[in-house]
Amino acid sequence: MTDATGDNAWRRVVAALANDDVRRAAGALFLGADPEGELAKLSPSRRRHVVSTLVGSGIATGDNGALAANPSVFAELLAQRPARTATGIERFLRNGRIVQYPMSKAERGELLAWVARRALKPGEVVSEKEMNERVRPFSDNVAILRRYLVDYGMVERRPDGTEYALAAGADGGTAPPAG
Repeated sequence: MTDATGDNAWRRVVAALANDDVRRAAGALFLGADPEGELAKLSPSRRRHVVSTLVGSGIATGDNGALAANPSVFAELLAQRPARTATGIERFLRNGRIVQYPMSKAERGELLAWVARRALKPGEVVSEKEMNERVRPFSDNVAILRRYLVDYGMVERRPDGTEYALAAGADGGTAPPAG
């Protein structure tokens, strides 16, 4: 296999097997048959592509003249360490941006406290426009995020909505609103 230890090695194998021509040639190889019968049905450029895909994915070794099945590719993929599973608020973030709000009020409060602590410093007061800019890196819908931050008591807002400040309880320990 080209890179049996790479994080995306499995993708190359799955992508290769998703191709009908590659799958037929691989099937012949793994059944101990000569894949030439399958490859002979293809145009020269398509044949080169199939052989390149088989070898590049690690399903086969060799070249156009002498391909051999590489069944160890599957064992190598299965032996790889699984991807790290996100925990806590990481489950709701992709690249530091909120992709989904937690259903649990406690988890939502934890996520919002995390945002609040990154958007504002203690004692800092900002305008609505500045608040929008501060929360934009975390969500495409700044109005909803800003509203949640206020509703969950992570951020305090003047009654006229012109200024925002980090609430004293924005440490993640405050209870979410009832309801």
